[in-house]
Amino acid sequence: MPSGSWWGRARACAAALLVASTAGAAAQQADDLSPHSDAELVSEMTSVRPGEPFTVALWLLMEEGWHSYWRNPGDAGMATTIEWDLPEGFEVGELRWPYPLRIEVPPLVSYGYLDEVLLLAEMTPPHELVPGTTVTLEGRADWLICTEICLPASAELRLELPVESSTPSRDEVWRGVFAETRAKLPVEVEGWDLTARRTGRGFDLVITAPPGRETTVQGAYFFASEEAVVAPSAQQPLGASGQSMTLSLTISPYLQGTVETLNGVLLAGESVTWDEAGSVRAMAVAAPVTAQVLQPGSEVGQGGSPTLLVALAFAFVGGLLLNLMPCVFPILSIKVLGFVHRGGEDRARVRAHGLAFGLGVIVSFLALAAVIQVLRAGGTRLGWGFQLQSPTFVAGMAILFFVIALNLLGVFEVGTWLASVTGRIAQPAGYPDSFLSGALATLVATPCTAPFMGTALGFALTQRAATTLIVFGTLGIGMATPYVVLSLAPSLIERLPRPGAWMETLKQLLAFPLLGTVIWLLWVFGLQTGMGGATSLLIALLLVGFVTWILGRWQAQLITARTRLVTRGIAAVALFLAGALVVRGSGGDAAAASGLSWQPFSAARVQELRAAGRTVFVDFTAAWCITCQVNEQVVLSSRTVTDAFVQYDVATLQADWTKFDQEITDALESFGRSGVPLYVVYPGDGYMSPIVLPTILSKQGVLDALSDAAAATGSLRQTDSLESLTSERSGV
Repeated sequence: MPSGSWWGRARACAAALLVASTAGAAAQQADDLSPHSDAELVSEMTSVRPGEPFTVALWLLMEEGWHSYWRNPGDAGMATTIEWDLPEGFEVGELRWPYPLRIEVPPLVSYGYLDEVLLLAEMTPPHELVPGTTVTLEGRADWLICTEICLPASAELRLELPVESSTPSRDEVWRGVFAETRAKLPVEVEGWDLTARRTGRGFDLVITAPPGRETTVQGAYFFASEEAVVAPSAQQPLGASGQSMTLSLTISPYLQGTVETLNGVLLAGESVTWDEAGSVRAMAVAAPVTAQVLQPGSEVGQGGSPTLLVALAFAFVGGLLLNLMPCVFPILSIKVLGFVHRGGEDRARVRAHGLAFGLGVIVSFLALAAVIQVLRAGGTRLGWGFQLQSPTFVAGMAILFFVIALNLLGVFEVGTWLASVTGRIAQPAGYPDSFLSGALATLVATPCTAPFMGTALGFALTQRAATTLIVFGTLGIGMATPYVVLSLAPSLIERLPRPGAWMETLKQLLAFPLLGTVIWLLWVFGLQTGMGGATSLLIALLLVGFVTWILGRWQAQLITARTRLVTRGIAAVALFLAGALVVRGSGGDAAAASGLSWQPFSAARVQELRAAGRTVFVDFTAAWCITCQVNEQVVLSSRTVTDAFVQYDVATLQADWTKFDQEITDALESFGRSGVPLYVVYPGDGYMSPIVLPTILSKQGVLDALSDAAAATGSLRQTDSLESLTSERSGV
């Protein structure tokens, strides 16, 4: 409706009165339910006809300078909601939103409305309404009203309408406002073809014009309907080729999973429309997304997705390389000694033990995938190594490794139940022992991420359950392959050294890597729970050591019943105290430690730094991730790399995932990852796609990424300056 109309002037007066009354109420009453705004439920029709749908609207009126939010509020905010309380038999459709405005509060961009807005909803009354009666529509509206600050607002809605048998007439007071709002609703436009394809930086929205139509629509902007799909604060460059235009969209750092359809509103620039009649400025978008495919040999696609075959290849190779990880190697070394011990046994038995071990590995990987799927289906987003985020689990692992090490050192010998856990080699073990040794190998592998694993796991955890199980199973096959091959090849076993006294020495020697693992787990526990928690775990380990000494010193078969009762009673009390200490220590907390040059990660901080023109390096890490620690000590802490950070004025942020953090989990999933490590370089100004580095860092790789980011940022700044100068001279 033209702003010079009588209704426009009336609304301006109403707004002024609202501002005055709201300000006065705020001065007198601190609990104003709708500060700096007001809401009313209005109807397009003056009456209700039984069974005939009609349109109602929530009318929001806002004080000058204040705004409310669209269905997708953008970087910050909250969408307006209505909780309806309708008469029996009434049905109401979803809210219909006119296209929003971009509201910039650097470095953030929100989507919302200034001054006033009507949010439409179609109401369908029942056929049983009786003419001559009155119906009352009620509800509660909640919205967020913001300027430099944000305040929650709400209003109780109530609208009474008479029921008539004749065709209802339009309310002349609201006729123009409803017409103006409908003109801003996004609609499908015949002839235009909209598709989207996944790219490294986000999405390319491809807009193909009908024959004979102009292909370049200046100022086009895409508003995504769903939150956490497209980054609102990123630029949306528009390019044209033939009959098609391409709008480049940057992915939101909070994107979870995959996007099959890109839904939203494509808004044309000022004085431009999508239809020949000149009435449609907002076009509804429901563009199917074509996923980007990684080429074989490329581990990272900057957020793209590999094919299933590539993911399976990565999973198999990653499983093979897991055997070389320091958290797995001590346990598997013990298993190799088991092959040596059985070198003279029947070949069929050796093959059976190897297959049992391999089956234990594979079944454990499948069980881990199933647990993750069940928990994720319940709303918990977990990834590889999620167990290590639990202080209680870390403490349990430390105690387990400590007990295994004491057993290898000969402190105690307990029946075959422990052999299945330790992979004991002093005497032959049964097939269940080999199976459980494989399960233990899987358990201790979770703190490690080998090369190629990141892409495979990220792909697996965004697919259907069956695909996830296949990828995890392939990972287990890769890890189990060397040991199965060794058991199936007698010639290889014959080349191993013959059993002898050296095996006992080596067995005891292997206890020390396990004790080193205990120290590492104790360090992780200390970072999670603080010094008090670490002290509690140390005392618990002391008590567990005391229990194992009792079991070794007074073996059951060599003592009297009375002595057995006393020693086992003391051991039980000590174990109870150890468990209590673990539970107590696990409840502690400690701030994640970071170096002097590292800032805590947040998506808002990344955007703020990029908006200031600075390159940002984010280290997604965890104390329990050994690969992370190696990369940080060997590469990120090196003088060469730290000097480059200073040279390029790089802001370094650390996303510490040692304990579960939802924002970090969301950021990982936006890059198609389900675990750490992950290293991302964000070029300044927020235009260019982030650069994702390999899982195993190299100094040269980091230097090249920083150099590329600096060059891209400088080029963009020059381009921006040129575009600004051109716009000024052309009067745009």
